[in-house]
Amino acid sequence: MTATTEAGRAADRELVVTRVLDAPRALVFEAWTDPARLVRWWGPKGFTTPACEMDVRPGGGFRMSMRSPEGTDHRLRGRYREIVPPERLVFTFAWEDERGKPGHETVVTVTFADEDGRTRLTLHQAVFETAEARDSHHEGWSECLDRLGAYAASAAGRQPE
Repeated sequence: MTATTEAGRAADRELVVTRVLDAPRALVFEAWTDPARLVRWWGPKGFTTPACEMDVRPGGGFRMSMRSPEGTDHRLRGRYREIVPPERLVFTFAWEDERGKPGHETVVTVTFADEDGRTRLTLHQAVFETAEARDSHHEGWSECLDRLGAYAASAAGRQPE
């Protein structure tokens, strides 16, 4: 397999999601780094986050448990690689099985750009094992970021669009 073919296959297993949120960049960044804020919006529509531990520093880790509307718990963990307030977060992401063993690890990069008092958030996650895994995460992140948008606008005292 050529390097070009391999690079093309990896690109098929990357995810990029962008949103413009009606809230200041510092508040949106804090919503990602303060566990009391994060549990208010994390997870797809209808999910809750009953457990969240975060050590927000390079090399620090996080563990969360999301609960589906049906009551199923989904656990994940990761390590922070880079933190540049309020511009950038880079962390690993892996689902855990019922024994706490992590699965396939990806790297998530979230950037926060100021746009006249609003925030352009770009989330990049790679490399997934399959395009199907990427697509599943696209759906989850899209719903999650919709919830973040509503939460951040409300926390900023603005009406969500």
